[in-house]
Amino acid sequence: MRMSDVTVVPNAPTGAPLPAAIDELWDRRDTLTTDDRAGHAVVTAAVDQLDSGVSRVAAVDPVTDEVVVDQRAKRAILLAFRVLGLEPSEAGPFRYHDRLPLKRTFDGVRVVPGAIARWGSHHAPGVVLMPSYTNIGAWVGAGTMVDTWATVGSCAQIGRNVHLAGGVGIGGVLEPASAVPVVVEDEAFVGSRSIVVEGARVRRGAKLGAGVILTASTRVFDAETGAELPRGQAPAWSVCVGATRSRSFPGGEFGMPCLLVLRRLAEGQTFDRLAIDELFRTHGVAT
Repeated sequence: MRMSDVTVVPNAPTGAPLPAAIDELWDRRDTLTTDDRAGHAVVTAAVDQLDSGVSRVAAVDPVTDEVVVDQRAKRAILLAFRVLGLEPSEAGPFRYHDRLPLKRTFDGVRVVPGAIARWGSHHAPGVVLMPSYTNIGAWVGAGTMVDTWATVGSCAQIGRNVHLAGGVGIGGVLEPASAVPVVVEDEAFVGSRSIVVEGARVRRGAKLGAGVILTASTRVFDAETGAELPRGQAPAWSVCVGATRSRSFPGGEFGMPCLLVLRRLAEGQTFDRLAIDELFRTHGVAT
């Protein structure tokens, strides 16, 4: 992702502002301990805001189309590991020993046995969590399905009506506090066992076939024209698959991974799942 597509500010307009006391604690983070009760109160209140969705780590600015990162939110999460002590917890027969408790509030969310979500992650009403994992700071929008064995990494931002298919790996990022998280926008589909990491961006309505690897530096090409598109981004309302592009090295010719845009969809076009499956199969790709 180009840095021109990213704005990092100390307290970004991504929801209710977090208190300036977070910055003060950050400046003396090396001296913080679990005995700092005042710091504990500030940090837990901030992470509660992320958990409820009142605040969020990052969002796409609807005016500039840039990813806006709230650096203060990232700092609050990192500070939690300094002011929170290791505590035992349990879920049914399972036992845990961690600084962060599991998430407890799931208003309007379906949570299938085996799903794990950490406190500080937000799931909007209508989300379905199959046996999966959502890390702290992540945001999952209304109507989204996080399918079996899918992982939503720390601070990843997943939009509304998204389907993360089985085994999808959405990368997380905590440090540095200015690092850009993965953003998967509304109406997107990410096929089975795909990996989206390093602040890559799946734009609105994009459909990724199975096994796609998308990083911030992945080259993206249009199959119809051969034109190279912005790196690390699946274009909006497009159908994409993983591919390779030949590159010469001293040791010979090798295929380097890239993302291939097979088709463009009309903006807002809804595609029947069976039609998507058939399109991918035509090109020898499963979903």
